[in-house]
Amino acid sequence: MSRKLFGTDGVRGTANTYPMTAEMALRLGAAAGRYFRRDGGSPVHRVVIGKDTRLSGYMLENALTAGLTSTGMNVLLVGPVPTPGVGFLTRSMRADLGVMISASHNPHEDNGIKFFGPDGFKLSDEAEAEIEALVAADILLVPPARIGRAKRIEDGRGRYQEYAKTTFPAGLRLDGLKVVIDCANGAAYRAAPEVLWELGAEVIPVGVSPNGTNINLNCGSTHPQTAAEAVVAHGADVGICLDGDADRVMILDQTGRVADGDQIMALFAARWAEEGRLNHGTLVASVMSNLGLERFLAARGLRLERTPVGDRYVVEAMRRGGWNLGGEQSGHIVMTDYATTGDGLIAGLHFLAEMARRAEPASALVQSFATVPQMLRNVRYGAGAEPLKAAAVQAAITDAEARLTGKGRLLIRKSGTEPLIRVMAECEDEAMLAEVVDGIVTAVKAAV
Repeated sequence: MSRKLFGTDGVRGTANTYPMTAEMALRLGAAAGRYFRRDGGSPVHRVVIGKDTRLSGYMLENALTAGLTSTGMNVLLVGPVPTPGVGFLTRSMRADLGVMISASHNPHEDNGIKFFGPDGFKLSDEAEAEIEALVAADILLVPPARIGRAKRIEDGRGRYQEYAKTTFPAGLRLDGLKVVIDCANGAAYRAAPEVLWELGAEVIPVGVSPNGTNINLNCGSTHPQTAAEAVVAHGADVGICLDGDADRVMILDQTGRVADGDQIMALFAARWAEEGRLNHGTLVASVMSNLGLERFLAARGLRLERTPVGDRYVVEAMRRGGWNLGGEQSGHIVMTDYATTGDGLIAGLHFLAEMARRAEPASALVQSFATVPQMLRNVRYGAGAEPLKAAAVQAAITDAEARLTGKGRLLIRKSGTEPLIRVMAECEDEAMLAEVVDGIVTAVKAAV
């Protein structure tokens, strides 16, 4: 069964434009409610709905609530909370379904809807395809007496914060550490600074004044320059940059240098392997992760399992293989011992724990391996365009692959969240790297 509404991370698009309309959110809610009440029985079912700070979140939250209650689901509204918080609360509150309203790192104009199963994990492709099929069908609504109720849960964020603190090693505190935390004016704007302060850090908050339209705007993990400037200006020991829904993180050392997800995963994998708790000596990461990470692991007798792009595919592979550490270069760090999806706050806490254990500066921890030169270019395309099918584009890709054989690697893909063609290559020869990427980008631009 194919999917058209759902991408690599739920349904996403520009607010008030298909598919991110109130009407579609209502239908998605009703379809999801029907899917999770397939038994047709009478027991009460419940769903947790969280969101980030986008203006359109109010509209989508109300529409989803209407759709879900129309199929007999009781809705628990937890307000702004990180995406991993929804996964946690879905399990904690014994809900049948979790929903996060967010477009993650995208600008405020966009929004999205992500679904979590009762186990707190994102739904499989197959489950999403079944929900999508229900969207297009006539959904069976419940009789008036069985319409669901909606209730706002005031302490949902607090519950998540308390859980996040339990993942920090017992006996350690952050006293004496000055930490810049950039919350991207997003879902963690209150949770993250409060957790760090409660653990003893001196907190310098950035991106904690959401107004509905400034999420991810010149801040957060996709724009770490703002946090880097704050680190230097305040003489901070470290910076932590989250994205709009706080499921990804970038770490900055005391000079403002950025460590991406690959470097964070390398640090954690080496530590866990030393402690004998890296399951089967394997780290799971997407095809975007740097070749240097693979070499770093191999030198320690560890292996890298690669997946398609998208943290959900990383998690699915981890569950199949029984592995407990994975993530993406973009900053999703998945530790299934603690969370069901990428959790930027918990990953940041574990980096701080390494600083506290070693009594070393962040600069000693953010560069575990030397990266192989990598170049990533994005080309935007219009509706209906299929640039990767153009003969000239295919020829450019074939030529690039031939040139990189034995010297590097090439990855060309459509973004699952935006209308972009992503062109990525790695090669020790930086001149060749630039040539092959430029050649493909030129061909793609001519085809759009």
